[in-house]
Amino acid sequence: MADSARELDVIDTAPAFTQADADALNARFAGVGALEMLRTLFAEGELGEIAVVSSFGTESAVLLDLVARADPNIPVIFVDTLKMFAETLAYRDTLIERLGIENASVVTPDPETLAEKDENGLRWSYDPDGCCAIRKVEPLARAKSGLDAWISGRKAFQSHTRQNIPRFELEDGRLKLNPLGDWTKDDLEAYFLERDLPRHPLETEGFLSVGCAPCTSPVKPGEDARAGRWRGWDKTECGIHAPGVEPFL
Repeated sequence: MADSARELDVIDTAPAFTQADADALNARFAGVGALEMLRTLFAEGELGEIAVVSSFGTESAVLLDLVARADPNIPVIFVDTLKMFAETLAYRDTLIERLGIENASVVTPDPETLAEKDENGLRWSYDPDGCCAIRKVEPLARAKSGLDAWISGRKAFQSHTRQNIPRFELEDGRLKLNPLGDWTKDDLEAYFLERDLPRHPLETEGFLSVGCAPCTSPVKPGEDARAGRWRGWDKTECGIHAPGVEPFL
């Protein structure tokens, strides 16, 4: 967009990771447990500046616990869109304390951008893509601008749009890690029980995937876990997992 360069005042200095790097890591850690893989990577320190990006949603505790066990100093970034459920914010505080996360941070939308592009706070109701762009994609782009690699909690089983997720992938020259990409719902449930992890308060109400409050609804029997996100819209992702997405619409 014409005004994107003016509004997105970020210099991206991510290193030039290549697809060959991602392929080599996928081959090296094939069959290796997620915890062992993370411990090895963090100890070697070859990935540069790295952080976890967490929504603190219904399944987030598993990845956060694995990362904290591997190294509690790894930064954890939470994008607060200012449209989050109060239960999610409380759950975030619970997990940070419970798991011993030592380096948690919050990034929020740019106030000037909100004043210009979502003055009444209702853009979600008529332009959810634009709302996600200014409330989630752009803030995360700022947070990632100093990172060499980042860790995502995506899992292939969550939706038909998330099939065949590799553990390591290349995204705009930055390495993206998906330690739970091949985990099943049963794997997650077993880990929750084994580690006695707290559950998101909204899960018992049928919210199997939790995003912003206006755009999240309970999931009906037989639907996939993300069916409650942007219900009624031809939209399945917020945009943070789509490389090259324009941060402003």
